[in-house]
Amino acid sequence: MNARSEPAQAGPDAPARPPLVRELLLVAGLFLVYKFGRQLATGHTAEAFRNAHRVWDWERVLRLPDEGAVQSLLLHGDTLIHVANTYYAAVHFPATLAFLVWLYLRRPAHYVWARRVLAAVTGAALVLHLLFPLAPPRMLGATGLIDTAHVFGPSVYGPPRTDSLSNQFAAMPSLHFGWALMLAIGLIVATRTRWRWLWLLHPLATLLVIVGTANHYWLDVVVAAALLGLALAVLRLPRSPRRPRCALPHRRPEVRRRSPAERPELVGAGR
Repeated sequence: MNARSEPAQAGPDAPARPPLVRELLLVAGLFLVYKFGRQLATGHTAEAFRNAHRVWDWERVLRLPDEGAVQSLLLHGDTLIHVANTYYAAVHFPATLAFLVWLYLRRPAHYVWARRVLAAVTGAALVLHLLFPLAPPRMLGATGLIDTAHVFGPSVYGPPRTDSLSNQFAAMPSLHFGWALMLAIGLIVATRTRWRWLWLLHPLATLLVIVGTANHYWLDVVVAAALLGLALAVLRLPRSPRRPRCALPHRRPEVRRRSPAERPELVGAGR
């Protein structure tokens, strides 16, 4: 991109890029802690289904749109629902990783900020997963929704009883949406191109996919957005230091003396 579309390149006052090895270990450690924490929430099947009925009833009281309306749109064709399932399964982690790598290479200050925000949102989500296990709508018969990934493929989940790699009772909040929204916000803030607002299409597509495939409720999205908003309010992007302006010494205007030939003569004056 040209200079009009992006901020100025890093100068002497720009923040230093964090050490790569440390960042790799940090991100990998956070991922392992998250995966381990999700496993701690397994085994709460009955509570997860009770909470699912509560969430479904709350949405009806709040008159939120029916998730089935979004799923009906995706079920108009096998290709469309297959694309939606693929988007859910294949875009979440690679897109977030590419986002962090680009920020690390091109916007170090934005990278540190985005990594902190994502870590805070993920940590808060882990706490909610432990305190409020929630079965997704695809498992709740009262919703009338189908498990599109299981029927049409591809699916990233196995049977809940034998799936030891993921906690399927961690629907609230939706990290799929929370991470996608942070990706869009981060790229909008870090770039200056007039097309940067199109990044909002990613969280919008993610919203339609996670609801239409019956993996999340509307309230999962609302809670994820609220957690992200709180993290952004607390962890603000640091401002780049400004270079002090050097004050120029005040110079008095030079007065040039006129030569005798340039001096005006008085008309009619005596000699």
